[in-house]
Amino acid sequence: MIDATTTDTSGESESSKVSKVTLIAAIDQNRVLGKDNQLIWHLPEDLKRFKRLTTGNAIIMGRKTFESLPKALPNRHNIVVTRNQNYSKEGITVCHSLKDALECAGDKQPFVIGGGQIYQQAIGLADVIELTEIHAQFEGDVFFPKINLKEWIIEKEKRMVNPNFEYSFITYTKKIIS
Repeated sequence: MIDATTTDTSGESESSKVSKVTLIAAIDQNRVLGKDNQLIWHLPEDLKRFKRLTTGNAIIMGRKTFESLPKALPNRHNIVVTRNQNYSKEGITVCHSLKDALECAGDKQPFVIGGGQIYQQAIGLADVIELTEIHAQFEGDVFFPKINLKEWIIEKEKRMVNPNFEYSFITYTKKIIS
């Protein structure tokens, strides 16, 4: 049985708006996210952090990101944004815009998990960025948007060591402009 739904939430009220949008990603020093629709590195601690933060929440991703996964991620509401009106896969909810996906999340903290185009659309709407920054450079073809440090502050930073390179877990929060 296919557990896929298509959602159009254009008629919903503003009161259904989510309260906190979080982007979560792993990038290198040049903001590289991946290459050929795959992650370039394997960081077990990053994967554990991703699982701990996103479990029980909605995760929003583009179609290419979803198709890079073996299946829908368990214990999360998997929402896939695509322009393809006929797209349907087991275990996902299909939306046709980021706005619809955020409203469909029905969640206090939906996580945007990629890819590059979805991050670009979502960064202006985000309240938090959970970033794993790898202190090395890789070749890639998908990039995370630039983080404007006039708009974001580093809330937490923890340096980590891997046999191949160092990396940091960084939590950015959007500055409150009064």
